[in-house]
Amino acid sequence: MKKEDLFFVLFDQQKQFKEEQPTLRREAAKKAINLLKIKLPLIITGVRRCGKSYLLKIIKNELNLKDKECLYINFNDERLTNFNVEDFQKITDFIHEQKYDEKCLLLVDEVQEVQKWEKWIDRMKENHLLIITGSNSRLLSSELSTILTGRSLSLWLTPLSFKEFIEAKKIDLKDFNVDSKKQSTIRAEFNEYLKQGGFPKRFLTGQNIILKELYEQILYRDIASRFGKSSSKSIKEISLNLLSNPSSLVSIRQMSLMANIKNLGTVKTILDAFESAFLFFFVNKFDSSIKKQVQNPRKAYCIDNGFLVTLGFRLSEDQGKLLENLVAIELKRREKEIFYHTEKNECDFVIREGNKITQAIQVCYSLTGENKEREVNGLIEALEKFKLKEGMILTNDQEEEITEKEKKISIKPVWKWLLER
Repeated sequence: MKKEDLFFVLFDQQKQFKEEQPTLRREAAKKAINLLKIKLPLIITGVRRCGKSYLLKIIKNELNLKDKECLYINFNDERLTNFNVEDFQKITDFIHEQKYDEKCLLLVDEVQEVQKWEKWIDRMKENHLLIITGSNSRLLSSELSTILTGRSLSLWLTPLSFKEFIEAKKIDLKDFNVDSKKQSTIRAEFNEYLKQGGFPKRFLTGQNIILKELYEQILYRDIASRFGKSSSKSIKEISLNLLSNPSSLVSIRQMSLMANIKNLGTVKTILDAFESAFLFFFVNKFDSSIKKQVQNPRKAYCIDNGFLVTLGFRLSEDQGKLLENLVAIELKRREKEIFYHTEKNECDFVIREGNKITQAIQVCYSLTGENKEREVNGLIEALEKFKLKEGMILTNDQEEEITEKEKKISIKPVWKWLLER
């Protein structure tokens, strides 16, 4: 790029970055600011449009940084299409010529759009704090870790949590546990959140078309582009299958038959690409043997319920699937290492801390006379297997405590659990 062209884009990006001031609160901002104190590059990853750029604005405001104390660079700008490795030095020149603070914070957005960015980051981190965002888990790849081993931190951002969703609606959460009127309001909002999800732009506009357009961007730009046009139809079929069957077991062989892909390795690569783009994530069956974990089928979950309802096949009718998907997202948001457990019965989630399973959670939209024994037995089996004294069943709106086989079981509404610290 010509120096004057690049400088023009950088000037314009600073102006745009200041224009829209954030109005939504993100819980990740506080964590990001604390991580910055360690003085290492911070890598923020997450699905497209989950609010990474927005989070950068919140961080700048929270740190009370002046204009010359922070430089924002968005590599997703189409005006930087011709940017290459030689142009990184021009950014450094821009910092010096425009008299930015010598230690200014660099906010580098969607950096995966540019090749060989890692070496520039490695050079710049000697004098600058850096926050790097990207919509692809390749930011955490072996190539990056080779360059920045032990010298970078990571933060995974998701769409709005239910707590952020409620706060954005200006609903005061104080004393909600004892205020029945406030609880009624929160339950109504939860029913909306369960189906529309938490993408910020979908929240602000109320338009489902936002989700459809975003899904197309992720599917074709982040995933299908890696495999060529001939694979687009098969990739879309696999994606729609996963969208219509969240929490279901994923068999690579069945997927290959459904999508008419003979090579099982290709199917696995496509599933890996879904996970790399943060559209889906997969949960292994727990086993002390890593080899057996890999051999068993995984359960698939989508990063946002809005995708499921808007694009999945009649999924809005299956409230239980939506509830389980929401719990899976929240557990990942809370940085829990999650598995499912199954022997004679199944438990939806077991949580590992270190080398030990410390918690077991079952998810059921409504406990009834027809399903209560099955759901409780699945949880009890996991509690006995991992020698736990108590477990939890998350429901839509039931709440009580029961004891079965000397195990304490807390039955709790998902919306209450989501609002816990």
